[in-house]
Amino acid sequence: MPRAPSSTPIPKPPTRRATAAFRRAEGILRTQEAKAAGIHPRTLAALVEDGTVVRLDRGVYQLADAAPSEPDLAVVARKVPKAIVCLVSALAHHRLTTQIPHAVDLAVPRGFKDRKLEHPPVRFYRFGDASFAVGIERIKVGGRELRVYGAAKTVADCFKFRNKIGKDIAIEALRTYLRRKDAKVKDLLHFARINRVQAVMAPYVDVLLAARG
Repeated sequence: MPRAPSSTPIPKPPTRRATAAFRRAEGILRTQEAKAAGIHPRTLAALVEDGTVVRLDRGVYQLADAAPSEPDLAVVARKVPKAIVCLVSALAHHRLTTQIPHAVDLAVPRGFKDRKLEHPPVRFYRFGDASFAVGIERIKVGGRELRVYGAAKTVADCFKFRNKIGKDIAIEALRTYLRRKDAKVKDLLHFARINRVQAVMAPYVDVLLAARG
């Protein structure tokens, strides 16, 4: 008699299992995460060699066809999870600047030891305790939660660090923010007080609001 077909499922090849693991992680895995997901280093190397997976940074890999909209932030979310995206990078995220960031700006608390990444380049800015802890939003990028300062907080931060990033960038960000329908002057001035730049920023707010009519 002919043998009945087996009901045992056929196991997926290692590369297919690995690809499925990447997709479950929204496209990005660190080396230890890949290992925990059952991806052998040889399988990972084979995926990189055939272009299925790309190496973003040492120990960080991304499925080539599942690139996040902000890949640099996806790497930061995994490599420097305690940092907060700030200043020009946060402006770009909120579409408050015409500047193209050449590095990811990161706020860190005082005493933080800088880390150098192969990619992307990062710039660390030390924030005081009161400023570091407020105005934070949480977004998902590359399957990980990433903290970024909200729009109003970022504008106030730009005035705080105006001598490092340029006062023109801070004024452009303020002007663009005030044009938004959801702009909240009260929030701007609240964060300016925390940053101790209310006396610097308030006159620009008054002039720009008057010009807007």
